[in-house]
Amino acid sequence: MPKESTRVSRKQERHQQLAQETRKRRLMIIVPTIIVIVLLGTFAVIRLRPVAGTSSFGAQERGHDAGTTFTSTSRPPVGGDHNPQFQNCGIYTQPVNTSLVVHSMEHGAVWITYRPDLPSDDVAALQNLVRGETYTLLSPYPGLDSDVVATAWGVQLAPDSVTDERLEQFINRYRGGGPEPGAPCSGGVSAPLQ
Repeated sequence: MPKESTRVSRKQERHQQLAQETRKRRLMIIVPTIIVIVLLGTFAVIRLRPVAGTSSFGAQERGHDAGTTFTSTSRPPVGGDHNPQFQNCGIYTQPVNTSLVVHSMEHGAVWITYRPDLPSDDVAALQNLVRGETYTLLSPYPGLDSDVVATAWGVQLAPDSVTDERLEQFINRYRGGGPEPGAPCSGGVSAPLQ
């Protein structure tokens, strides 16, 4: 009888051990999954939250026409018919072809424009903000009514200064969006500084 009792207790121990291992494996799958879901949800909420002060202009025309030009205005356009070629993303120290940049914004680029007479320290701050970032363009824009304006497809922000934290929020919120997300922002027209 003692031998049978030992066998039964070993069998029970093994059964308990297997049950415990199964619970551990489930926890090792469930806990990381929950963490990933919470992180993705948090990222989505932050990413999709509107940036204070952003103006939305609704749906924009999207035709391609090599003859499309934009008249100079106090703010860059937020969309519209544009050149079939696109402007390479990056940093420019001279004004760029607006019709090409509108195409880049259709691909998901954010265009940061500044007054050509902006102090060099402010221009350097903007260059540091966009340097190394994908889907961003920086260029002077003659006639701009603000020191700096951030534009993406259908939306625009005129922050209080070049160091306004909303500029970075705008870039993070709208970069990679647009009607054609994932379309290229390199291999187009012009050579940026970076």
